[in-house]
Amino acid sequence: MGVRFRITLLFTLLVILIWGIACAAVYYISYNSRVATIKTRLTNRAITTANLINQSEIFDQELISRIDSSTTLALKRKSVQVYNRQGKSLYHYSELPADTIGLDNAMLNRILEKGTVYFMQNGKEVIGYHRLSGQNSPVILCAAFDEDGYAGLQKLGEIILICFISGALLTFAGGYIFTARLLKPVGHIASEVKNISAYSLERRIKETDGRDEWSFLARTLNELLDRLKDSFETQRRFISNASHELSTPLTSISSQLEVSLQRQRTEADYRYTMQNVLQDVRHMNNLVQTLLKFATASGNAGGLDIDLVRIDEILMRLPGAIDEQQKDERVILDFSGLPEDQHELLILGNEELLFTAIRNIVANACKYSTDHEARVSLKLTNTGFSIDIADKGIGIASGELDHIFQPFYRAGDSPAIGGFGLGLSLALRIIRLHKGDISVESVEGQGSVFSITLPAVR
Repeated sequence: MGVRFRITLLFTLLVILIWGIACAAVYYISYNSRVATIKTRLTNRAITTANLINQSEIFDQELISRIDSSTTLALKRKSVQVYNRQGKSLYHYSELPADTIGLDNAMLNRILEKGTVYFMQNGKEVIGYHRLSGQNSPVILCAAFDEDGYAGLQKLGEIILICFISGALLTFAGGYIFTARLLKPVGHIASEVKNISAYSLERRIKETDGRDEWSFLARTLNELLDRLKDSFETQRRFISNASHELSTPLTSISSQLEVSLQRQRTEADYRYTMQNVLQDVRHMNNLVQTLLKFATASGNAGGLDIDLVRIDEILMRLPGAIDEQQKDERVILDFSGLPEDQHELLILGNEELLFTAIRNIVANACKYSTDHEARVSLKLTNTGFSIDIADKGIGIASGELDHIFQPFYRAGDSPAIGGFGLGLSLALRIIRLHKGDISVESVEGQGSVFSITLPAVR
């Protein structure tokens, strides 16, 4: 079942429900109006009869019967019965022979108690009337069949039914046409999206100036296409740069081995060649390990081993790790102002990945700093932790700050310094995987400060 048909059907059902309630209300009101009218007419007839009966010195039963028979009421099967308070019949008139209304003691007592009682008997509507103010007032039953009233109700019911069915059909037809116009923009959007592929991500869906849902959908899809284009572009650059980084040492290894095998060489020459090949292999191994970590950090937290770790213990591993990597580089830690309660220092995450991310930034700070020192400070904030990593290096140009976290991007004169250009990108992905973020402030010639924010368990 198509969306157009489902929307039309739901719309029609809703209108039918409302229309049905309205029609039922009209019929119900008309029915009550008919009942109220017949009650009034029968009650008035009963009061008239009571008045005539009470004036027995003027009107006798024969005269009252002649009056009843000559009265032109638009009612059929009329009958008038008069009883005293003990239930004894005083007067009886009916259009049809033997057409009487039964009066039992229970109904007699109700009429004597309430004064006016309405009920149905033998298909006729009956009013039982008794004047409460008079002790000797008779009990009068006035009954009739409201033929015109029922005929009017039947005609009204037929009209309502015809209008109901016609309205339902018109609603369905109108809804089907309306939904065609309503869903027309979706068809245009779908056809335009269908023509967009990985090779034509520059194409965009035509947007309108409206503020309706279709305009919002078009804008949202265009924003999605922008993100996809950026992702594809980033992936393309990543593959290109990774291929280049891997092909360079492979080419060097292949060239050195080919040159070495062209003629017989001395042991010292072979050893020199093997040392160069080993250096290239280590370079490739480091790059592969970094790419593996980069792939891990590009996933989601659901695939990681998550545990409670102390953020200060992760930072205390930095001096030893940096010293082991470069003997002339130092890390200065500042933990002043931290609470003594160790539970205040807990963070939920993967310890090794967090250590890798922070170490990459600290290693860069030591590498580019003129004194080869990185100052790391840990502060407790209202929402978590703030880790500031400061150096006295060459700084980063303001135009490059938006690009330094891209894979394989190396700012300024940094290509002269060893590295793959993956450290900051890997660090950002790991920190964001832990619901944190990284910001940077830098002044050329004075140094940079990288600020890492991470949420605390509390």
